Amino acid sequence: MMKSVTEYKNYREYILDYYKERKRCSAFTWREFAKVAGFASGSYLKLVCDGKTRLREEGAKKTALAMGLLGYELDYFVLLVRYEGAKTEQEKKKCFEEMQALGEANRVKILGSEMYTYYETWKHSVVRELAVAMPGAKPNEIAKVCKPAISAADVSDSLRFLLKAGLLTRDIKGNYHQTSTSLSTGNLNVVAVAVHSLLRQMGEFALDALDKLPISERHFSGITMGVTAESYAKIVDEIAAFRKRIVSIVSADKKIEKVCRLNMQLFPLTEKIEYGDMNVLSKNRGE
Repeated sequence: MMKSVTEYKNYREYILDYYKERKRCSAFTWREFAKVAGFASGSYLKLVCDGKTRLREEGAKKTALAMGLLGYELDYFVLLVRYEGAKTEQEKKKCFEEMQALGEANRVKILGSEMYTYYETWKHSVVRELAVAMPGAKPNEIAKVCKPAISAADVSDSLRFLLKAGLLTRDIKGNYHQTSTSLSTGNLNVVAVAVHSLLRQMGEFALDALDKLPISERHFSGITMGVTAESYAKIVDEIAAFRKRIVSIVSADKKIEKVCRLNMQLFPLTEKIEYGDMNVLSKNRGE
């Protein structure tokens, strides 16, 4: 039996699973599938699943109906198609929030919804650390140590969400515990939209720290360097390995003294250099 469409975050995967399920039980073909959906080309939906073309809004509705989707499931499928076609992060964010609203209205769990909410704001990640580090602390006490300042109501809301999402548990003494010491965004592309928002917030906090904190309380450094595509990929792998080493260091701590943020950024400062026009690259230089 197929999973509900609300358990998917890629409309192509749902179409392909639907086709495979029909094919398993009958002599169903791509041509028949396309005909039922009202497409002139018998291979159109296969090309969609192969990533060689994409559905548009009207085609999404016809395909959903051909797969027997009705009501909120049809609406959800159309939103999946709209999400993939969105050109900006704001459009993607709006689509996913509509998916969440559909799920809440119909009491259906939307895959990735909790992690989307978690990464949408910096408050949840900070409160998640402080709740464990400050056993017995009231929301107003947790709020007072946050930078920037947040309200006790914000902390209470965050704690309720973290408990509901299973990111924190609470024992009989009222103390909080993390269900996992580290979190990953996984491979859900919807979560990436929220992570984008979080990275922007953390980047802004970094600028504030650069201006407002003494050097003894913050560490900033960087490298401006010329790279090739191969060395760029190696640097990305090295950053990933470095992150894992950092997590292993802090995981060994029994108690924490403060919550810190480590930003790692790698981005181009120039367009790709064509050696027919330019024959020079600067040496690596640390700042």
